[in-house]
Amino acid sequence: MLAKTKTMEITVRNARKDDMEAVLELIKELAVFEKEPDAVEVTVAELQNAGFGSNSQFMCFVAEVKSEIVGMSLAYFRFSTWKGRTVHLEDLIVTENMRGNGVGRALYNRVLEYSYKQGVKRVQWMVLDWNKDAVDFYEKSGAEVLKDWWLVEMKEESLKKFIEEQS
Repeated sequence: MLAKTKTMEITVRNARKDDMEAVLELIKELAVFEKEPDAVEVTVAELQNAGFGSNSQFMCFVAEVKSEIVGMSLAYFRFSTWKGRTVHLEDLIVTENMRGNGVGRALYNRVLEYSYKQGVKRVQWMVLDWNKDAVDFYEKSGAEVLKDWWLVEMKEESLKKFIEEQS
């Protein structure tokens, strides 16, 4: 998919296995932006193993400007007991110096077009409440930001402790 803005050409394409090093750098940049610079544990090898092959766990799109990867989106299928097959957009990341140039919109459009073609009933993702620009963008696009649902997660250490206590 080719998107043109007033100032540049943006190419959005399916990521390749050899793109995962650049994808990991984008993930690390997002962690810094979200004030969690030490939170990234995933490796290039894990991304390559999980994203490619006969049993891939996610789809990834990259955005290029002048053959340089400047953004990515990573999504995967989920199943909703209410709606059926859905897509979860895990992350949409644009390098800081390219934000505001249409790269995020091009990636967003690609994920939504892909999801629509897959016939899913819903696309879901999370956004931090303090990321006002993203919230405004999503709402303007027709997405509903649900403010009455809370994210719940159990990290690896807590999961291990819970399982051990059940024994």
